Amino acid sequence: MKVSIITVVYNGAQTIRQCIESVLAQDFPSVEYIIMDGSSTDGTQEIVRSYGRAVARFVSEPDNGIYDAMNKGIQIASGDVIGILNADDFYAYSSVIKDVVNQMAAGNFQACYGDLQYVDASDESIVKRQWNSGKYSSGAFLNGWMPPHPTFFVRREVYGKFGKFRLDLGSAADYELMLRLVHKHKISITYVPKVLVKMRIGGVSNSTLKNRLAANRNDLKAWKINNLRPRFYTLWLKPLRKLVQFI
Repeated sequence: MKVSIITVVYNGAQTIRQCIESVLAQDFPSVEYIIMDGSSTDGTQEIVRSYGRAVARFVSEPDNGIYDAMNKGIQIASGDVIGILNADDFYAYSSVIKDVVNQMAAGNFQACYGDLQYVDASDESIVKRQWNSGKYSSGAFLNGWMPPHPTFFVRREVYGKFGKFRLDLGSAADYELMLRLVHKHKISITYVPKVLVKMRIGGVSNSTLKNRLAANRNDLKAWKINNLRPRFYTLWLKPLRKLVQFI
């Protein structure tokens, strides 16, 4: 099985090196690494090019945001399985891809996910939040559940059949994608109960009440455009579930 990993970056010179090296350190024998850069001007391009052919595809051009760049990466990916690792994130250990592939192959699953740690932006040894996803059960999205997107690996054929990211949902685009694939189309999915990815703390969707309300509106839109109906508490349970990640 061949795996394509896509990293989207724009002016990420401070973190892109660790991200790249966590991919290149993977002990899985067949990894295609694709980096989509939004025409960075801070030295990111020079850092990426310094890795030479270790990065299979490097595209630097303007885009319409992070999810447009992800879609472009998916379009050119040739792997059987596709994973997306943000430029601020890095794989937690060197056998992440091997563990994911073995888990998917064992039951011929269409997707796989794991756990995620939020770490301090300046010191990744300091864990701020722990996202223990837990095993998926049918209807879990109705109870505010979702897997952490950076740990979400999907067979390429699934994107071909059910589509890629929508560009009209702001920061909820990854939520809508997983809702559509897992809850609506019921693709087969499996769980690796390990921390697969470490993410530097940040993100705009939960930074203020205003941003949270905007995110809730986009979350609701994600259900409506898929002709799905959440429960009255679904979209409030989603952020509330994150509180246990600080415990």
